Amino acid sequence: MLAIDTVALFCAASVALALAPGPDNIFVLTQSALYGRKAGLLVTAGLATGLLVHTAAVSLGIAVIFQTSALAFTMLKFVGAVYLLYLAWQAFRADAAEIDGTGGTSLDSRRLYFRGVIMNITNPKVAIFFLAFLPQFADPAGGSITLQMLMFGGIFIVVTFVVFGAIAWSAGFLGEWLQGSEKAQVIMNRIAGTVFAGLALRLATSER
Repeated sequence: MLAIDTVALFCAASVALALAPGPDNIFVLTQSALYGRKAGLLVTAGLATGLLVHTAAVSLGIAVIFQTSALAFTMLKFVGAVYLLYLAWQAFRADAAEIDGTGGTSLDSRRLYFRGVIMNITNPKVAIFFLAFLPQFADPAGGSITLQMLMFGGIFIVVTFVVFGAIAWSAGFLGEWLQGSEKAQVIMNRIAGTVFAGLALRLATSER
């Protein structure tokens, strides 16, 4: 059983980490601004699904591979960087997006969801972060460490979904403004492409 004070501390730390500027929340913000609130929420759901994979990997010890194997870490991070460059290329060549007043999007919902999944899973630093972060709150006296880390991972996912969902909802107001200006939408696409390219460079040059 998790102690209430430990859960409270973990939730506070999770909120702070979710709010700190990083690839995932920047990704949510740009997609929401470009395609509306629904798009941001779908991407958020995809990112949360990716966190499920990282939680399971850490709980089962698989993440240790990425921490100890330079080859595995390098291969996965370059897959992620290539995917981000692909998104950057799409953004640079995109015309004005079709955003409706209800926060809908012209992109297929599954594509948006899987963007979030791939974005999260192909970042090995997330797995290593979980490997370093979750065990700090596990208490051997509280029972199975694996079960505790699964529970903490679940809490982190819920907190992240709420925070990123709020970011998506807020950025949706920018999307509504962009609806009235095709030129502004094109500029936003170029900005998003630059952000994606920057994130790709950051991921490709990151170290364990």
